[in-house]
Amino acid sequence: MKIKSAEIVISAVSKAQYPENSLPEIALAGRSNVGKSSFINKMLNRKNLARTSSKPGKTQTLNFYLINEAFYFVDVPGYGYAKVSKTERAKWGNMIETYLTGRHELKSVILIVDLRHPPTNDDVLMYQFLKHYSIPVIVIATKADKIPRGKWEKHAKVVKEKLAIEKEDPVIIFSSETGVGKEEVWQVIGKWINDNESKK
Repeated sequence: MKIKSAEIVISAVSKAQYPENSLPEIALAGRSNVGKSSFINKMLNRKNLARTSSKPGKTQTLNFYLINEAFYFVDVPGYGYAKVSKTERAKWGNMIETYLTGRHELKSVILIVDLRHPPTNDDVLMYQFLKHYSIPVIVIATKADKIPRGKWEKHAKVVKEKLAIEKEDPVIIFSSETGVGKEEVWQVIGKWINDNESKK
């Protein structure tokens, strides 16, 4: 996909702040330090559109990125960061759940996990949550550049087994450093967006 324009248009904390132009939305979920911002920047060919932070748990809003004036990436707060208070985690959890379960424009969720390690219990819970609500999901196993290429499939197998991936859900090996997997991700996203257009 050719990226002609990409900008963050709003950081929302409630339904009242969501965009109202009915464009399709692709949400990005993952734990706090898994590299969602780096993924966004690589996919959109931007260095600092999504702010990367050395402090996990920094994203506390739903960040809507308008792409090509045609669809949105929606970065949701990361989960699983211990230093965030229980009250704060509950607040984020409610915000995320409200968005994921009640947003008509949401077409799918990209679940980002770390290829180097087995998915966490929080990753498993998020995948099960998405399946429970019949939300289409693609799993991105990122940080592939940190592992020898010959071990990618072995690590991907662990990801699939730990999450109990269903056969219709793609698992794509990805690197924000090298761009491996980028075109494959755009192919899947393009299909979701085109399916959405054909249903109108």
